[in-house]
Amino acid sequence: MARKKHIEPEAPAPAHESEVAPAEKQGERAWQAALRPRTFDDYIGQRELIENLRVSVRAARQGGWALDHFLFAGPPGLGKTTLAHVIGNELGVAVHVTSGPAIDHKGMLASLLTSLGEGEVLFIDEIHRLTPIVEENLYPAMEDFKFDLFIGEGPHAKAVTMQLPRFTLLGATTRMGLLSSPLLDRFGFHWQLRYYELEDMTAIVRRSARLIGVTVDDAGAQEIARRARGTPRIANRLLRRVRDFASVEGTGRIDAEIAASSLDRLAVDHVGLDALDRAYLTVVCERFDGGPVGVEAIAASLSEERGTLEEVVEPFLLQVGFIARTPRGRVATAAGYTHLGVTPPAKAPTGGSGSGQGRLF
Repeated sequence: MARKKHIEPEAPAPAHESEVAPAEKQGERAWQAALRPRTFDDYIGQRELIENLRVSVRAARQGGWALDHFLFAGPPGLGKTTLAHVIGNELGVAVHVTSGPAIDHKGMLASLLTSLGEGEVLFIDEIHRLTPIVEENLYPAMEDFKFDLFIGEGPHAKAVTMQLPRFTLLGATTRMGLLSSPLLDRFGFHWQLRYYELEDMTAIVRRSARLIGVTVDDAGAQEIARRARGTPRIANRLLRRVRDFASVEGTGRIDAEIAASSLDRLAVDHVGLDALDRAYLTVVCERFDGGPVGVEAIAASLSEERGTLEEVVEPFLLQVGFIARTPRGRVATAAGYTHLGVTPPAKAPTGGSGSGQGRLF
C-alpha cells in the first residue's frame, strides 16, 4: 500500500498535441501532467542547467551507471518536479515521487528504498523537512546503497544490512539553508533554479496555449508572461483564467487587450504582484514606515504564516527589488514605494534602477 501512495505514475504520452486538451477535464493533476515537458528538448528556459544535466544523463546512459544524486533548489513553481520527470524519461526509468513530510519514520523510508528498481529515480520534494532520524538513515543509502534495519526489540534485536539497487536520489527544496551539511555533501551537485526570462515565459505561454487548444497571439502571450512573476506554474494558471474570460466575454482568442483586462480584474498587476504581495508591501511601507521590520511582525499584521511569506511572497519581491533584507529586518526600497504610488522617503534604499519588471527580465 505504501508503494502505491508514494509512486506517481507517468501519464501516457499523447500521440499528438491536440489530444492533450481533454486531459484538462480529468482534473488538475492530469492537466499539469499534460503540460509538463517530457524531454530536455521540450524544456524551455534554465539553459545552462539543462545542458549540464543533458551531459550527465547521456554519460550515465553510455556508461551504464546510475546517475549521481542531484539537489534542485529554488522558489515554488520553477520546474523542480518537472526536471525529475524529464530526467527519468531521458534515462528510461521509473520516477518514484514522495515528499519530506510524508516520510515520517524509518520504516516508511525502508519501504520506499526497497521498492526501487535498478537505476530508478527517487524524487523527494521539500527534502529539507525530513526528520533527523530519517535523514541519518538516508546517508548510507545514498553513499553505499545499503540500509541498516533492526529486527526485534531489546537484547534479542538483530541488525540486518539490506543491499539496495543503485538508484538516483533527486531532492527539491525551497529553502536550501535548512538542509544539514552532511546531507548537502552527499549530493553530487546542487542546482539553483532561477526565475525565467520574459522571452522564455512567453514561449511557455504559447506552448501551453497550443497544448490546451487556446488561440493566443504574441502580444497576448507576452502580456500573460509579463505578469507571471517569471514562474511557469503561475503562467499556466493565469492562462487558464484569461481563457475563461476570453471564452465567456470574447471570441475565445486571447490578445493583449483581453489578457490585460482579465488580469486586472484578477488583481494581478503589470509586474505580477497579487493582492498578498501588495498587502505585504503596503504593511512595510505604511504601517512600519518602510522598516526595518521583522518577518514575524509582518506575518502577524497580515494574519499569514511566516513560511508563506518567506517561501512565496518575499523571493519575488526581493528579485524585483521592492524590498531588501538587512540584519535588522525587512525594508522597503524606493522602487517598492514607487510601485505603490507613494513618494519614497530619503532613507529608502533605491532597490536598483529601472522598473521591477526590467530588473527581473
